[in-house]
Amino acid sequence: MVDMLHPFMLYVGVIVPHKPDDARPGFLILLLHAHLPFVRHPGHERFLEESWLYEAITECYLPLIQVLEGWERDGLPARLTWTLSPTLCAMLLDPLLRGRYRKRLEGLILLAEKEVIRNHWNAPERAVAQMYLDRFQGLLKTWDSHGGNLVKAFRRLQDAGVIEIITCAATHAVLPLLATHPPAIRAQVRVACDHHAKCFGRAPRGIWLPECAYVPEVEPALREAGLRWFVVESHGVLHANPRPVHGLFAPIWTSSGQAVFGRDIDSAQQVWSRNGGYPGDFRYRDFYRDIGFDLDFDYVQPWLPSPDHRGFTGIKYHAITGPGPEKIIYDRAAALAVAREHAAHFLEARAAHMRQLAPLMKRAPVMTAPYDAELFGHWWFEGPEFIDQLGREASRRTEAPAMVTPSQYLAEHATHQTARPGASSWGEAGYWRVWINEENAWIYPRLMKAQESMIGLARHAADLERTAGSLKHPSPGGAGIVEALRLAANELLLAQASDWPFQIRAGASAGYARQRLLTHLGRFDVLEAQIRTGRFDAAQLAVWAAEDVVFPEADWRYWV
Repeated sequence: MVDMLHPFMLYVGVIVPHKPDDARPGFLILLLHAHLPFVRHPGHERFLEESWLYEAITECYLPLIQVLEGWERDGLPARLTWTLSPTLCAMLLDPLLRGRYRKRLEGLILLAEKEVIRNHWNAPERAVAQMYLDRFQGLLKTWDSHGGNLVKAFRRLQDAGVIEIITCAATHAVLPLLATHPPAIRAQVRVACDHHAKCFGRAPRGIWLPECAYVPEVEPALREAGLRWFVVESHGVLHANPRPVHGLFAPIWTSSGQAVFGRDIDSAQQVWSRNGGYPGDFRYRDFYRDIGFDLDFDYVQPWLPSPDHRGFTGIKYHAITGPGPEKIIYDRAAALAVAREHAAHFLEARAAHMRQLAPLMKRAPVMTAPYDAELFGHWWFEGPEFIDQLGREASRRTEAPAMVTPSQYLAEHATHQTARPGASSWGEAGYWRVWINEENAWIYPRLMKAQESMIGLARHAADLERTAGSLKHPSPGGAGIVEALRLAANELLLAQASDWPFQIRAGASAGYARQRLLTHLGRFDVLEAQIRTGRFDAAQLAVWAAEDVVFPEADWRYWV
């Protein structure tokens, strides 16, 4: 059979959208993938890599929460899909990082106030400084309205039906690179699903395969976890076997029971392309010209992410202007007008394409447009306003595609072709070269050894548990095999993160990435030796647990 109604779709609890009227040309799935590696350094008041989180909260997550709360307030039917990776959620919930973030935002308000005064006689610059001051004050108000708990904020938006939240692998590991050790894939998926349910009060329906990286070996873990859909790069669907009759414009079923959505090529180019994409418009704010580099060092030093080095503060006065060094002052009103134009163009282009497809398909087409969430607001300052306008225009215009989530779409369209996707990712050359190449290939023999050891430790513990009836817990204040196994699991998961080989390949924070990898693998080796001998250093384990336990309830049995 070409089409198949899969029993996995006969589930309850899906928020079913109103049916778009007959004028709607099809469906648009807009998916934002929010992920950051786990970075937390209690011993440093200001740590450069911690600023990744603070910048993302200020420039992306809080502005988009404001957008989505506006959709909820105005009763818009448009829906958005979000990945919130487990490591990101762990940081957003961490009291230390939340306290540091609020202090950082208060500092930005003070800096913006100083900038308004400094530019008193320069009207264009003063208007930009005032824009930042108003913006930061509004973000602080939103932050405080949620008690500084953005996981809770996203959960409330999902409960209200505005978004669907999905999970990712526990630490964003490139799963095909773990395929020689199926329990390693299983653990990445199951730990992630457990953490997601704890954060959001429900199991995830979908999963973002890190880097859109797929091979058939990932499917058993997805099936076991009850996951119903995932997204792959375009050629993952186009190279499926048998060839999909609807191409990228309808999902396919895997034989394991997951729906697979392929990334739409044209919508990706219009947003991602550095040459013809929207974010390159010269009227948008320039990313690189920041007062952290332009002004006197002593003046900006209190607000730099690292106290000893220049860096981004987030206050930038210039528009992109052109490829040269000369830049004009940013005009916020003009930039927002462009964002509205681009949102309208994006929807019109999708609708026109869908109308062309209509005579060739037996169903209304669906286009899947996934992006890194941090693009919207961090790299592309006007990105949140672009998304806001997309949702408002799609809700208002009956000739525009209906914005839905994958689960909404599958609840109404459950009959699809069964096919096996092709091995693929959205990395360089469409496969894994970003994560395994001449700069970082040294990582994988170390990782494979640790994965084999973790599987062996889990089997050893399972044998002990069967023999003794249970694994004995230590005396109060002591350490034992359960604590050591959980810590070893966390160290291995953190070492498997795709972020470290990516940074080594890109040359960005490469030294930090290498140090993190070696630290986690070295600690794992020590823990393995302690578990094998049954002699535990309680003080050492306590220190490491305070630094590295992202998933305190990680179940070591997933590696059995």
